[in-house]
Amino acid sequence: MLNAIGLIVILLCVFGSFLMSGGNIMVIFHALPHEMLAIAGAAVGAFILGNSMQTVKKTWKGVVRVFKGSRWNEGDFRDLLALLFTLLATFRKSGANALEPHLDKPEESELFQRYPRLLEDHDLIEFTCDYLRMMTVNFEDPHQLAEAMEGDIERHHSEELAPQHSLQMMADGLPALGIVAAVLGVIKTMSSIDQPTEILGAMIGGALVGTFLGVLLAYCLVGPIAQKLQQIIDSDFKPYLIVKTAIIGHAQGQPTEVAIELARRMTPSPYAPSFSQLETALDEVKDQLNAKPA
Repeated sequence: MLNAIGLIVILLCVFGSFLMSGGNIMVIFHALPHEMLAIAGAAVGAFILGNSMQTVKKTWKGVVRVFKGSRWNEGDFRDLLALLFTLLATFRKSGANALEPHLDKPEESELFQRYPRLLEDHDLIEFTCDYLRMMTVNFEDPHQLAEAMEGDIERHHSEELAPQHSLQMMADGLPALGIVAAVLGVIKTMSSIDQPTEILGAMIGGALVGTFLGVLLAYCLVGPIAQKLQQIIDSDFKPYLIVKTAIIGHAQGQPTEVAIELARRMTPSPYAPSFSQLETALDEVKDQLNAKPA
C-alpha cells in the first residue's frame, strides 16, 4: 500500500507540475515508447551482462520482496525466542543426546513444528541447528563459537545484498542511459535539419524526454527500490543476531531465561515483545516441556 502511494505521489507531482506550467503532455507520450525501449532495454541488457544468472533470479525475487515487505512480524520474533528457549532448555535439562534428533530433522521435530512460520525460513533454521550442534561439540569455547557465527552471518548477509548492489548500479547508470537516448534523438533531429521549426522543436523535445526518463527512473523508481530492498534484507537478518545472542549466552553458562532475555533485547524495537509478554510465552513453553518432555 505504501509503495503504491509513493508511486502515485511521484506521478501526480511530476506530470501535474508539467501540465500546470503549460507543458504539452502529448510530446512525452509520443516519445515515450521508443525512448523507454532504448533506456529500459539498455538497462536490462547491461544488468544481464554484468551479473550471473543466480544474481538475476535473486534480484527479481528481491523486487517482489520490496512490494511484499519484510516477512517478520511481532509474533514471529516472539515465536523465535520461544523456540530458542525450548531448544536451550531441552539441551540444559536432558543433554545433547536428547536434542540431536530434533536438530537432524527439524521439519519432523515436534519442537520445531509448533512454529510453522519459522520452519519456512530454511536458512535460519539450518543456521540455528548447525550452531547448536557446534555448541555440543565445543561447549567450552564460546568465543570461538561467537567468531564462527559472526563470520557466517556476515557471509550470508553479503550474499543476500548482491541483488541490492546490482539494482543500485542500475539506478546509478540510468541517467547516463537517458543521455544516450537523448543523443540518438538529437542525431535524428540533425538529420532532419531542413524541416520547419515546429517539427524540429518537437523532435528536440522528444529527444530530451530520454534524459528526463533516465533521471526519473533512477531517482524515483529503481533507486528507491534498491534502498528499500536493503532495508528489508537488513531487517530480515535481525533474527540471526537473536539466535547468536541466545546461543552464545547459553554457551557462556548463563541461565536459559537470561540468555533469552539478552536475545529479546536484540529484537527490533517495533517488534520486540515486552518482558511480561515474553514471560507469558515462556510459561506456556515450560508447561509444554513439563507435560511432554522432549
